[in-house]
Amino acid sequence: MQPGDIPTASVSELPTDGLVLLDVREQDEWDAGHAPGAVHIPLGELPARTDELAQLPDDRPLYVVCRTGGRSARAAAWLNASGWDAINVAGGMKSWATEGRPVVGEHDGPPEVL
Repeated sequence: MQPGDIPTASVSELPTDGLVLLDVREQDEWDAGHAPGAVHIPLGELPARTDELAQLPDDRPLYVVCRTGGRSARAAAWLNASGWDAINVAGGMKSWATEGRPVVGEHDGPPEVL
């Protein structure tokens, strides 16, 4: 799959209800700030954790997010080649935060997107 062939959506195009969001950033990035309700599986762990993906709703696309869109594009390409309906989130969590979507963290203090 070529980079231009990866389905992509901007944050403003994401559904507000029923969003299935997979965050493929590393643990420290997730802990600092992530979208509420997102599923966290770092990019390098995806092939070993497909059983967790199989538990997600299969009647909706799986939106994939990272910091700015590079890792999530690779993840979406792999997921699509493996049978999932995956869409890369353009601009990643940086765009998510810029668009005013909620961000929660796993530590004391305000959440931030690393």
